[in-house]
Amino acid sequence: MEGAMQTESKIRVDSGTEHGPRGPGCSLRHFACEQNLLSRPDGSASFLQGDTSVLAGVYGPAEVKVSKEIFNKATLEVILRPKTGLPGVAEKSRERLIRNTCEAVVLGALHPRTSITVVLQVVSDAGSLLACCLNAACMALVDAGVPMRALFCGVTCALHSDGTLMLDPTAKQEKEARAVLTFALDSVERKLLMSTTKGLYSDAELQQCLAAAQTASTHVFRFYRESLQRRYSKS
Repeated sequence: MEGAMQTESKIRVDSGTEHGPRGPGCSLRHFACEQNLLSRPDGSASFLQGDTSVLAGVYGPAEVKVSKEIFNKATLEVILRPKTGLPGVAEKSRERLIRNTCEAVVLGALHPRTSITVVLQVVSDAGSLLACCLNAACMALVDAGVPMRALFCGVTCALHSDGTLMLDPTAKQEKEARAVLTFALDSVERKLLMSTTKGLYSDAELQQCLAAAQTASTHVFRFYRESLQRRYSKS
């Protein structure tokens, strides 16, 4: 297997003039975030990674249907809407991954017999969509004041045929890649909350991608902190 033969990976660091969370061994596209955009949800956020953009809204804790009620914790639902058309298999798969990530950090036991709903609208998809959805969901949950034990972020890695590792790949880079791996990490100990992979890779490459994602998550969480500081310093 080609993936098993590759035991060493190189991290490609792109040079660019746009302002973003770049650093040694880390190549991420430009980030932008705006919270409290929508009036109807309890919390909302727009998250931009390069040309990939997702709008998130959080409703709750609110009343839950009896059929979905859980007696000892909140019921967490995630709805992902594509840019055009109706949700398909890919959207349902991403919904499950995002829900599992949110359930790992949201303190649902503080609000039993209620519902927390995260609605995500894809505005544009230019690569690393799942990671952008995770980041938008986290910032919207923060804006809604939902209690969490930690923040979380998503980081996507792409492995090329020559073993080069690319962080936060574009849609074109994802299509050309031998493997694409997305990780969700928490902000306390950079622990792995969720992972999903596609393609061929070795165990060593998996660990190298995880290590690169953990390094990149430091820059994402720093962006979170700076974004929140800018927002609350104005109020």
